[in-house]
Amino acid sequence: MENNTSLQQQLLEAGVHFGHLKKKWNPKMLPYIFAEKKGIHIIDLNKTVEGLQEAAAAMKSIAKSGKKIMFVATKKQAKEIVTEAAKKINMPFVTERWLGGMLTNFNTVRKSVKKMQNIEKMLNDGSAESLTKKERLTLTRDKDKMEKVLGGIAQLGRAPAALFLVDIGHEHIALAEAKRLGITTFGMVDTNCDPNKVDFSIPANDDATKSVAIVTNYIAAAIAEGLAERHAAKDDEVEDTDNEAEKRAARLQAEAEGEAARGGRGRGQQAGPGGPGGPQKRRVPGGASRRPSGPGGPR
Repeated sequence: MENNTSLQQQLLEAGVHFGHLKKKWNPKMLPYIFAEKKGIHIIDLNKTVEGLQEAAAAMKSIAKSGKKIMFVATKKQAKEIVTEAAKKINMPFVTERWLGGMLTNFNTVRKSVKKMQNIEKMLNDGSAESLTKKERLTLTRDKDKMEKVLGGIAQLGRAPAALFLVDIGHEHIALAEAKRLGITTFGMVDTNCDPNKVDFSIPANDDATKSVAIVTNYIAAAIAEGLAERHAAKDDEVEDTDNEAEKRAARLQAEAEGEAARGGRGRGQQAGPGGPGGPQKRRVPGGASRRPSGPGGPR
């Protein structure tokens, strides 16, 4: 409970509770509104804490399973914060401009990313030296332009498992694409938006830099925790595999030694008369043993 109180205090200090003007509100946000003060709606921080913890737990579990969560924030006041947070935990991000079809037409976007990487390779390995100065300059400009828009998703091999949006109204195209593909959505929802449009809504002020920072960093910390747990589980798995291999090797060695010991005993036995390896009586048909016939014996 103490943890919740301190988190609530931090949210309060960051101004997470300030909503929009009453006239701009979305009636579906009613359950999350605590009061109205001087024409401005105040968000209920108890609901914010609940939403934040629920979203963080879900994202931690997604990260632990090894899937990617894309951060989307193209608003001026959120760009830098989100870029920094996503880079720290090595997650894809879009903070410049959402290209239409970035998810629904992912293969085409991947082609653009490949083109950007090829230009980068050409400029770095010296193969662009044969080009004229003007051509090199054009290539550099193209790469910079693409880097700005696609840089955050350069390492993304396939569509992400989830999307975290800072302002679901502002990022409506991204939200619509995610919905169409059945991608889980998380979002900071202000009093002028519909919280039912996202799977996990975090009622919060999505305009203030401090508010965006505290929510984004809380979620990034939960994802980092999930990644750390995944890493630890992988290490344990490797250790278990190593132990299994060691046990198996020891078992095989013990079996080999036992086999060798048994083989030695068999060779060391002396063959006595009638014993293994001694002269055997030859059997003849009729069951009688053939003995040398003496005088008076059967001829």
